Amino acid sequence: MMNRREWLKLTAAAGTALSLPPVLLKSLGSDLFRQDLIMREIPSTGELVPLVGLGSSATFAAVARSEDVTAIREVLSVMMEHGGRVFDTAPSYGASEEVTGEIANELGIQDDVFWATKVNVAGRGGGPADPDEARAQIERSFARFNVEQIDLIQVHNLGDPPTQLGILREYKEEGRIRYLGITSTSEARYDDLAAVMRNEPLDFIGVDYAVDNRSAEELILPLARDRGIGVLVYAPFGRTRLWNRVEGRDVPGWARAFDAESWAQFFIKFIAAHPAVTAITPSTSRPHHMIDNLGGARGRIPNQDEVERMIRYVDDLPPA
Repeated sequence: MMNRREWLKLTAAAGTALSLPPVLLKSLGSDLFRQDLIMREIPSTGELVPLVGLGSSATFAAVARSEDVTAIREVLSVMMEHGGRVFDTAPSYGASEEVTGEIANELGIQDDVFWATKVNVAGRGGGPADPDEARAQIERSFARFNVEQIDLIQVHNLGDPPTQLGILREYKEEGRIRYLGITSTSEARYDDLAAVMRNEPLDFIGVDYAVDNRSAEELILPLARDRGIGVLVYAPFGRTRLWNRVEGRDVPGWARAFDAESWAQFFIKFIAAHPAVTAITPSTSRPHHMIDNLGGARGRIPNQDEVERMIRYVDDLPPA
């Protein structure tokens, strides 16, 4: 007899399959989608994680705030069913953290997800963060996920590193979190981020990086590689910028040489070609986009000549 957890997984999968466009259903039977996802090592431990996961800002956050969260249930189910695990969120992403925690527990997969969240309680006027408020926020994340150990918590957008990284170290020493890190999505603050990377024992950083947003290549990604720090990449599509630039265009035929069958896979494979990148977490609330994104973690990764050709192609497109 099927238990409740198995029933929830089965019905979620069936509903998702019915919602997929015919062209994507057909592609699921292709040689590319029979291949396992590419895995990357977390430098500090050697643990392997899937190259592509799921972010929860933007449209995902908007759906999480709505009354009908069916799409969130479907996209999370699809990620896990097709080999993904890394889910990036933050308390500041509206209801994303809370709703996804509830759904993961309904599906019985809360212990299978690689939970990556953040602490983002900032001090007033740019002053020090309140340690009690930071700990309270972290405890709320534990309650939402309903797990004994969170995989990764990062200080959000450089926050207050001395206070918040100190707290995260305490949690890590207690065995309650496995990895700690810090994020910045502002190029103007990369020097500040680099200073923390040089002076603090970090497992991860999180940055924006895309084929038309390559500033992280200059300092941050080489430093992460040198220091043995894992990298989560956000906004691989430039949010909507890259979609606007390629609107009405087909993926160039030469991209099939490295198994890019869609623009999403083209953009993701560019990022995957950088050896410092550990995982890429595009945000989506649509199951067929989730499957498409995971295709970027299958097949061959572009070589350096192909990466340079990708850059030239995108740089020649009209601006968004």
